[in-house]
Amino acid sequence: MAGKTRSEMIAETRAKLLAAGRKAFAEIGYAQASMDDFTAKAGLTRGALYHHFGDKKGLFEAVVSQIDAEMTVRLKERAAKAPDAWEAFIQDGIGYIEMALEPEISRIVLRDGPAILGDPASWPTTNGCITAIREGLDRLLAQGLVVDMDTEATARMLAGASSYCATWIANSEDPPQAVERACAGYRRLVEGLRRAQSGRD
Repeated sequence: MAGKTRSEMIAETRAKLLAAGRKAFAEIGYAQASMDDFTAKAGLTRGALYHHFGDKKGLFEAVVSQIDAEMTVRLKERAAKAPDAWEAFIQDGIGYIEMALEPEISRIVLRDGPAILGDPASWPTTNGCITAIREGLDRLLAQGLVVDMDTEATARMLAGASSYCATWIANSEDPPQAVERACAGYRRLVEGLRRAQSGRD
């Protein structure tokens, strides 16, 4: 069996560090996680961490980006199962809010994320989220399903609504109840954008 190439070894090391960091950040949080949680327990050296991510914060940021990418895929899959374009758009936002119930997302992305990386509005991934919402609104507008609007401004407002709702849930004493209230409120908010359809409810 041929040995691994350098690029394969680099990718493997990076993946190990990400997995170790993700586990530690989810289980004990950013503040309590130590360098040994990312290196020694994964059979790696601190030098590997510095080389790939710079420092603990760099690893944390990479973990957040990894989780965010996975969330995006899951939301697209959820929207694809909706019965129509309108419900698909709503499910995308509600799906994000409901993910706040998941311990890993709650702790890493919604609680420690803002504390370590600052306001989520400034995160690189946020622009992708806003673009996706804007494009969704553009499609609905082209289909005559929503009222005329500034889709970019509206996308930013909706992104803020779902983001702050998710943060509220992650820090709530009763997350399930907060999710129920947040999802109902988000649906009501988005329904206000819908164009009245004659002959339909």
